[in-house]
Formats: sequence, C-alpha cells, structure tokens
Amino acid sequence: MYIVTGGAGFIGSTIVSKLNADGIDDILIVDELEADPKWKNLRNLKFEDYLDKEDFIDLITDNSISKNVQAIIHMGACSSTSETDMSYLMENNYRYTKTLCEYSIRNKIRFIYASSGATYGLGEKGYSDSNETTKILTPISPYGYSKHVFDLWAIKHGIDKKIVGLKFFNVYGPNEYHKLDGRSVIYNAYHQIKDTGKALLFKSYKNNWKNGEQQRDFVYIKDCVEVVNWFLSKPKVNGIFNCGTGKCRTFLDLANSVFAAINKQANIEFIEMPENLQPQYQYYTEAKMSKLTDSGCPVKFRSLEEGVKDYVQNYLENNAYL
Repeated sequence: MYIVTGGAGFIGSTIVSKLNADGIDDILIVDELEADPKWKNLRNLKFEDYLDKEDFIDLITDNSISKNVQAIIHMGACSSTSETDMSYLMENNYRYTKTLCEYSIRNKIRFIYASSGATYGLGEKGYSDSNETTKILTPISPYGYSKHVFDLWAIKHGIDKKIVGLKFFNVYGPNEYHKLDGRSVIYNAYHQIKDTGKALLFKSYKNNWKNGEQQRDFVYIKDCVEVVNWFLSKPKVNGIFNCGTGKCRTFLDLANSVFAAINKQANIEFIEMPENLQPQYQYYTEAKMSKLTDSGCPVKFRSLEEGVKDYVQNYLENNAYL
C-alpha cells in the first residue's frame, strides 16, 4: 500500500494520478476535506481508502496502520503563505511531519515529504539545497519557517540520510483549482484574459527591476511528480533536494506564454501590489539543481512555454482534471 497525505490536494492528487497510470490503486488517501472543493480532485482517481488526517495520525500514534506499507508520500500541510497562526503551522507542518517520519523510519517505510522553496526567504543566502546552506537560511514567512524547521531537525539528527525532502519552487498545473489565493499566476492570468482580455501583473517596487521582469523558477506539476516517482524507485537515494527547473523566467515570459497558448495578442496591465506583500516579495528565485542531477535523477523539466501550453490547452480550456 502507498499512503499519500494531502492526497486530495494539488501535488498529492497528481501523485495519485501518476500511481494509477502505473497500475497502482492500493492507495490510502489522507486529507481534510470539509467544505473545500478539492474533493473534485478525487473524482478521476482510483484508491483503496480515505482517512481524515486526524484519524490517520491517531492510527499512526497507536501503531495501528497496516504493516504492508511501501511508502508514505507526505504532501499534506497548511500551504498558505499568508497563514499567521504559528501554533497551527507548527502543529500541521512540523509536528505532524515529524510523527510520520519517525513512524516510517521505525517501520522501514520509504518516506518522501514536501519542503518548500519558501524556506529560502528572500534568497540572500542563495538557492543551494546543500545541508550547509540549509542551516543558515532565514525564511521570512511563518509558512516557510514551519517547513524549514523540519528540514533542520532532519539534518541535525542525520535523518535526511534516510528520507527524501523536496523543496518545491513555483509549481503550477492541473488540480490546483481549489487553492484560491494559492493558485498559480498562470491560472489567474488565464482567467483574467478570458474575462477581461488582459493579464494583470504586479508592478516592481525596486529601481533595478522593471515591471514584469521579476523572476521565478516556475515548475510544471507533471515534472514534479516524475521526480517523486523516481525517488520511489530509488530507495537508497536520500536527502533534501530542490525541485524546480533550475532556470528562472520573468512574469512577462509567463504572461506571454499564456497569451500564446490561447492564440491571443498580449495585453498586460501592471497593478499595485498589496502593501502587506511588499516586504516579503521575492524578486528572484532559481533552484540550484545540481544535487538532484548528481543523484542520477533523469527527469527533464519542461520549459515554461511547454508547460503552460499543456496546462492551458489540455486542462484550463476544458476545465479538466488529472
């Protein structure tokens, strides 16, 4: 059995879709659905069972989970970068992850978890995923810190040598539809263009950065899932790795890619950025990918244009799910 926490969420449901494509449906999905529309991500998926995240952690604590577990793929977390309740974040993103990790190690179960590019803060220490760099990072958001503190714990105790952590950068693609403020700029730009004929991008507030020239490492969800799948097949490869393309692109590139995907002339308007976002806004991110490449991972990441075209034409245009 494979256990996927956050299995109804963006990355988690896409992992389940990939497992299904490989003929695997002996899957336990763990999540917290409530009134969240992410339940729609489950409709095309095949799985054995579903558990609420609190019921699941109780079973883990009681050591009552089936012994025939091949992997726990832990994508469940509070992923809101605007969440300010630090107690809530530490319980969900640190303590919960730590409990699952310890259980996995005790029972010799493959453990793969989601860290985040948000751990890098404003990028002043660079974007290397080496343990030495990780130890000196300064996240600027509560969410980023709640992810970072688990990375630190794993490294301090040598546990990173037994598990896999993936620092996802700016992931976009199908099944992100429920994320509201957390949806990608690609998703938002597509709907802005459909509704108004133009895409909205934030102005720059730094003299050395022109409007729209802010840069991010945009990575397509399908490529992220291929990385997870590779680690499932390589149980002796462990560590904390970046998961991005290794090539930053501008928001202008992104908007132009969306216009090209729907065969429309570009029409971009620059708008004011909310004041609360300005102090923590990242003007540049670019994952250093040599650690993953050197590990032998063969995944070839799509260009921004390739990923956006697939996402827009095969999913957004058809309101389709994986």
